Amino acid sequence: MNIIKNWHLILVIGILIPNFLLAQESIFPKGKKAPNVHHTGDVWLSHVFEADETFDFNIAQAVSAEGSKLNWHLHPKGQLLLITHGVGYYQEKGKEVQVLRAGDVVKCLPDVEHWHGATPNNPVTYIAISGNAPTKWTDTLTAETYNAIKASALSSKNSKEEIIDLSKKKWQWMANKEADKLADLFHEEAEFVHMGGSWGKDREVEVIRSGGIHYKKADIHRVSADIVGNTAIVLNEITLLAVVGGNEVTNPFIVTEVYVKESGEWKLANLSFVKQLSAPSEE
Repeated sequence: MNIIKNWHLILVIGILIPNFLLAQESIFPKGKKAPNVHHTGDVWLSHVFEADETFDFNIAQAVSAEGSKLNWHLHPKGQLLLITHGVGYYQEKGKEVQVLRAGDVVKCLPDVEHWHGATPNNPVTYIAISGNAPTKWTDTLTAETYNAIKASALSSKNSKEEIIDLSKKKWQWMANKEADKLADLFHEEAEFVHMGGSWGKDREVEVIRSGGIHYKKADIHRVSADIVGNTAIVLNEITLLAVVGGNEVTNPFIVTEVYVKESGEWKLANLSFVKQLSAPSEE
């Protein structure tokens, strides 16, 4: 079979990426870290489906760390990329770089040379649906070419998308106890409102660093953002798995985040948790 049947693809897309999953780093297990043969940086691969006599295509998930990128290559039978998380780049030979975000679908036409990867400051995850033919690797994507991509390529990014992406990264940093990144994100006069009290930046950073509160996993059910001048308000409806005082607890919350833009950078000025009386429903 030389082409991928359209109804097969529609079925796969419908199954793989319901909207609420776009907030997650990966839909399927993250997989194994791939050896750096045809890419630079850290990429984890999960082989979801192998072609067989009925379905003449392969499905894989790739989780790419910030700054990781594939070399130039082509697919003899074409490929679809379903972007499920983060921000990435895609470029065909002789054309401009495209910025990819969660929810985008890229058609890599047969025998069209291209490369794709994460942006310098954002990871990206995608589902690749590929015609059943080996990828042909053509040339190295040099660091000079990658680093020469103008920051303006990302400037068209919608401000609401930008702040929602930052909010999602913040949850991941909290889960990983990346206190230094959070300290840089938090405004000097930030306030944090919890069920047990409220406090400022220094205490919040120390609580996270020490594990006094471990924001282990935030399942994001709904998220929205509004921008008013240099202020952004993000509303998250989440189920939070946390470790508090050595005990694991799970609670549904409405979380309000207020960001202010200073010197071109968003800073988190307020983070407030309001416990819901019932668990949120999925839409």
